[in-house]
Amino acid sequence: MSNVAAQVPADHLMGVYNRAPVAFDRGRGVRLYTEEGVEYLDCMAGIATCGLGHAHPRLVDAVKRQAEKLWHVSNVFRIKEQEALAKRLTDASFADVAFFTNSGAEALECALKTARKYHHANGQPERIDVIGFDGSFHGRTYATINAAGNPSYVEGFGPRLPGYVQVKFGDHDALKAAIAAPTTAAVLIEPVQGEGGARAVPDHCLRGLRDLCTEHGVLLIFDEVQCGLGRTGQLFAHEWAREAQPDIMALAKALGNGFPVGACLATAEAAKGMTTGVHGSTYGGNPFAMAVALEAFDELSKPETLAHVREVAGYFAQQLEGLKARYPDVIVDIRGRGLLIGIKLVPNNRHFMVWARDEKLLIAGGGDNCVRLLPPLIITQAEAHEAIEKIERACETARTEMQKASPQ
Repeated sequence: MSNVAAQVPADHLMGVYNRAPVAFDRGRGVRLYTEEGVEYLDCMAGIATCGLGHAHPRLVDAVKRQAEKLWHVSNVFRIKEQEALAKRLTDASFADVAFFTNSGAEALECALKTARKYHHANGQPERIDVIGFDGSFHGRTYATINAAGNPSYVEGFGPRLPGYVQVKFGDHDALKAAIAAPTTAAVLIEPVQGEGGARAVPDHCLRGLRDLCTEHGVLLIFDEVQCGLGRTGQLFAHEWAREAQPDIMALAKALGNGFPVGACLATAEAAKGMTTGVHGSTYGGNPFAMAVALEAFDELSKPETLAHVREVAGYFAQQLEGLKARYPDVIVDIRGRGLLIGIKLVPNNRHFMVWARDEKLLIAGGGDNCVRLLPPLIITQAEAHEAIEKIERACETARTEMQKASPQ
């Protein structure tokens, strides 16, 4: 028997979150408001989910229209909205086919199963190994925590699943050896790591990875759940590298702008093992989710939306480098791509998040003692300037607090 006494929390919620002491009642654009009317500048966007901000009129209208028509029917029937969104996604990408899910983790589950089924269909069932990288994050299902291999996420959940190999981020020799192994099925990578500290994979490395996978008959899976759909200033983050198209890609987050929806995209060749009955989802691709995602994707994929992201991202990069120069005792590095921005810190990143929240600015945490700026893609330059001012005041607080704590 455990020596730990069980306790019932006052809110009756399972205690898996360390929640901030604030609750929001409504949102509009890049702003969130508490019940008391206190306003916050939201540079978290539901952790890169609300790419079009809060209460976007086009999405609100889509929800209202669809709510009065049809919510759910099951995938045993044709769902025309699925076919429409699949056509849009495949027309805009490397892919030929799509499978719709409720989340990014489920999209990654489909990607992992697709990769292994491909080799099974080719008469090589021994090829099951999926190569991942330290600092990665692919979701919270049993398979995806094993794919990422973060010790704090797999500890206590029983034996590790076989067939998942971790390579150190940037260790090219180890990666080459792992890809060449006869049991390797796929490489799974985020073109820009999110939770791992906003580390962007250099373009030439993505191209080299594509070449290595092709050489050894290994499938390349991109996790663009966080970095995809306009977040970096291209529709898909890997497009910056050119000539680095994956075989399979997972999307979610911004695809529903907060409504639960994800997608696994693949080439017809990579998906040839995904035949009738080998995979499915009760809610995935339901008419309600598809109605929202169709409108969201159309907005996110507009050339003017992507151009705006690049412009505002350039402003953020310039201003944050200025803050780094003025606060070298607080800021170590600025990293990421587009509006997936990481700030590596000297002070504890969790403390810095509180200091920013005191300035009514919401930012996300990240690995490697980073905080992340993940604002809605519609953020204006004036709002970006406001965010920079708030970050500077948080830097002042950080400097003061660190001086207090340092030995005299």
